[in-house]
Amino acid sequence: MSVLIEAIGLKKRFGSIAAVNGISLTVRRGEVLGFLGPNGAGKSTTMKMITGFLEPDAGVVKVGGLDMFDSGKAAKAKLGYLPEGAPTYGEMTAGDFLAFIAEIRGFDKAQAVSKIGAAVEKTELQSVLEQRIETLSKGYKRRVAMAQAILHDPQVLVMDEPTDGLDPNQKHHVRKLISDMAAEKAIIVSTHILEEVEAVCSRAIIINKGRVVADGTAEQLMKRLPSHGAIAMTVPGERVEALRAALGAMPAIARLDTIGSSNGRVQLRALPKGDALAAADVAHHLRASSIEVDELYAERGNLDDVFRQITSTEEAAHA
Repeated sequence: MSVLIEAIGLKKRFGSIAAVNGISLTVRRGEVLGFLGPNGAGKSTTMKMITGFLEPDAGVVKVGGLDMFDSGKAAKAKLGYLPEGAPTYGEMTAGDFLAFIAEIRGFDKAQAVSKIGAAVEKTELQSVLEQRIETLSKGYKRRVAMAQAILHDPQVLVMDEPTDGLDPNQKHHVRKLISDMAAEKAIIVSTHILEEVEAVCSRAIIINKGRVVADGTAEQLMKRLPSHGAIAMTVPGERVEALRAALGAMPAIARLDTIGSSNGRVQLRALPKGDALAAADVAHHLRASSIEVDELYAERGNLDDVFRQITSTEEAAHA
């Protein structure tokens, strides 16, 4: 896979505030990068520098091998950008707006008809092409903005909250569209919906205080949780001590924690030594010890927990 997006050492200050403080990232063809961070972390500033809307104080951005600031026009021709807020011209119809975008992209009439038709089909805008954009719902406005971003079939897509304002069916459609386009493009998706990262992204970066604090697949990031790969169990209270004695003999278990109790039943978590435990091995060991459990499953964790752990740790270290 060739590198289509490359940012090296990006820095940007606004007065005394270091909004971006040395961010570097690469995205290859076929990758969808989830771009995450708390409010004020520097996500929007970084995306504006990558797309050429904001010049960095230091650092380099290349899109399709072209320097964004030395060869800006050629680099931007390879780029589709869906910014936050879906800015459009409200007094224009959706069809007229897309025709305008096709014209400024330099397509002749026949090319424009073809490109608009493909973008409209992908974003399912057929029913609103004759409506003025200012009369459309937030979801349709967002889809018009997405259509303009993909109209020229760019090699690189940068999307800021692509499913903002969409209903669940529309979100599913947009996520499928991103997945369908991913094989031939390099895509950055900035989102606060962490399930979206698992649904469409092959990799994720978390930034905080203008710096990259984590980079990896969703699975790699979730392995940073202490509970990842642990085995959770629920047993009647009278069996807890027998269960503790049985699992204490398993060398793969580091410790057994009590995590809660309700209606006479106790919830416990077996934390692994090193690699994740196999739930089947724990279940087999308990059966061999004649200990029945009401529930047993492997904990995978979720990106919400990873996000909170990483950013709160960074906040504490910064303080």
